[in-house]
Amino acid sequence: MLSIPRTLFEEDHEQFRDAVRRFMEHDVAPHHARWEEQSCVDRDVWTKAGASGFLCATIPEEYGGVGVDKRFSVIVMEECARINATGLGWGLHSEIVAPYLLHYGSEGLKKKYLPGMASGEMIGAIAMTEPAAGSDLQGIRTTAVRDGDHYILNGSKIFITNGYLCDLVIVAAKTDPTKGAKGISLLVVDTSMPGFSKGQQLKKVGMKAQDTCELFFDNVRVPAENLLGEENNGFIYLMQELPWERLQIGVISIASAEAALDWTIQYTNERKAFGQEVAKFQNTRFKLAELKTEIQVGRIFVDRCIELLLADKLDSVTASMAKYWCSDLQFKVMDECVQLHGGYGYMWEYPITRAWADSRVQRIYGGTNEIMKELISRSL
Repeated sequence: MLSIPRTLFEEDHEQFRDAVRRFMEHDVAPHHARWEEQSCVDRDVWTKAGASGFLCATIPEEYGGVGVDKRFSVIVMEECARINATGLGWGLHSEIVAPYLLHYGSEGLKKKYLPGMASGEMIGAIAMTEPAAGSDLQGIRTTAVRDGDHYILNGSKIFITNGYLCDLVIVAAKTDPTKGAKGISLLVVDTSMPGFSKGQQLKKVGMKAQDTCELFFDNVRVPAENLLGEENNGFIYLMQELPWERLQIGVISIASAEAALDWTIQYTNERKAFGQEVAKFQNTRFKLAELKTEIQVGRIFVDRCIELLLADKLDSVTASMAKYWCSDLQFKVMDECVQLHGGYGYMWEYPITRAWADSRVQRIYGGTNEIMKELISRSL
């Protein structure tokens, strides 16, 4: 599809891609419409993915992972995006929750949770957003008060991906409300702890198969050993992990845009209007040319960001650029492709329709694109 060959991946990566693609076509694609109806995926797709080595692949072998580089994670994200399998919350599980445990958790926490996450038997979530605090984490109200060997956790979180199926959740809470962002800590909460409860699955405009819900903490006694890193350093840890988290959104955005363009090229070459294929109209050709060019530019930028990440040189400003620009481009591509599909572009059974609805939130989560621009502007 793309004019410039990618040089980012080696032979073992491409073999892995083939395995992931087969899994997506056999174990995911046939079930995704049903998952959209039930607002979550079947739990067994997690254990199947774990058995195939698709979860927590970058985690060291001693904790159940494979210990490979992040290009393998990128491949899983791209193959999910290729078939618009937005119900799978694997990226957050494997590349956000697991790394927090690996980088900041005690040896006991790593051994307790990471092997189960790698096998898919334990599903992870992270709880930052609250009803009154979105991109501005300093405004969170959930509190964790030290009480001997425990923290007493109170509050609620909303829009939590994997929230309905999760077995463990990393919670951002104020351990010192007087210090603002400098008073935030991260706690690992096992969902079996008394006082923890899950709300109903939230009904969303898009990403209907991805389980999302509200979480409640009513005097949950969390062992002090479940603290990640040091008390009141949670905000620093969140900031350190954000470049990779935001680049993931860029990766998915470009891969989704590529898939949408492929569907649209195929559709416009088959669909006829006024006695000729829609692709033969100059407007169609020019629109497709514009989209292909912009996607190619985005692809090269994202691949360069991945190279920087592998070299530990990806900074938060560059990652914010990738998140904001690529997610904006993704939605632009989806919208143009819907238009080129005509009335069928508004029918739910068409992939472009679901992808269009699913893409809108990319500009919101992971920090809104307005916040990305604010962060970029501070570096000028």
